[in-house]
Amino acid sequence: MPAFLEHGTRRPHLTGVIAHPAGQWAVQQARNLAADFGTRMKSLRFMLPDRDTKYTEAFDAVFPPEDVAVLLRAPRAPRMNAHCERVIGTIRREAPDHVLIVNEAHARRVLGRHQDHYNGHRPHQGRSQLPPDVSEEPRPNASTATPANSHAPASPAERSTSTDIQLDQQR
Repeated sequence: MPAFLEHGTRRPHLTGVIAHPAGQWAVQQARNLAADFGTRMKSLRFMLPDRDTKYTEAFDAVFPPEDVAVLLRAPRAPRMNAHCERVIGTIRREAPDHVLIVNEAHARRVLGRHQDHYNGHRPHQGRSQLPPDVSEEPRPNASTATPANSHAPASPAERSTSTDIQLDQQR
């Protein structure tokens, strides 16, 4: 499963699932990613693949026409691409560890749902607890906000005062 990560937004792109990936398959996944990105591809500057043999010169050739520099990762240096390593670890811990994967189609479905959750709902500490697909904090909904004339205390100090008043009234 190749995973591509946009470092700025922490948004992962899981491109495919196959039991035994090879070089041509990885090249096709890179082409699919470039096609999905479309004009947004111009905002990307670097591709940092790991040193697996499936990332061949043909894989690297997908990106230079898009002005994306392919950097060679140092051997045995997981910190060089720490964000991507962290995302892959998170995906492994949160998705397949909780579901018994039956086949490739099932793995695609599970990972697709997890990607939707990860990008749309899961909070990220590096982004002020915002998910990757959210650009700003949502405003409080009128139905969930406390009305101005309600008797619910707003701060901890008011809560203790209102509780003390209620206790005094009960005596």
